[in-house]
Amino acid sequence: MCEECYSTEKRRTPLIKPLDCLKGHTQYICGSCGRCICIEHDPKRGLQRWNFPFRSLEIAKLYLRTADYSMKKPCGIYKIADSRGRLSYKIFATKEDLLLFLQKNKNKTCRQMSPVFTVNEYREFPHTEVRKLTPDEITRYMSER
Repeated sequence: MCEECYSTEKRRTPLIKPLDCLKGHTQYICGSCGRCICIEHDPKRGLQRWNFPFRSLEIAKLYLRTADYSMKKPCGIYKIADSRGRLSYKIFATKEDLLLFLQKNKNKTCRQMSPVFTVNEYREFPHTEVRKLTPDEITRYMSER
């Protein structure tokens, strides 16, 4: 597992429309393994990609580093259930953020009330970059997938 971005697959992201994401969105470029992670701010929702719900813990882990980097502290992934029992995983910077989310979303619950995954401490890494990729970088990244 990469100590910086928590992934075992250095070209796993982006997951949805990878070419469009790499071309159009700002990427967190892991300084350790080179994996690109979408860190784009969605102006419609006022959120970054890591704020969205994820279908699995494994997918949420792929985006956790962008939350840690954005907040400059270790964030946590929480298991959320809706009133129909449908599960999702969401990243929150603090437990207070989780509680606020649950207050606003009465049909959602978090049984455990603690992260199912987090890291102990936030660390900066020397070769990290946050920027849009060049066309050559996009071509190389896609060919390595």
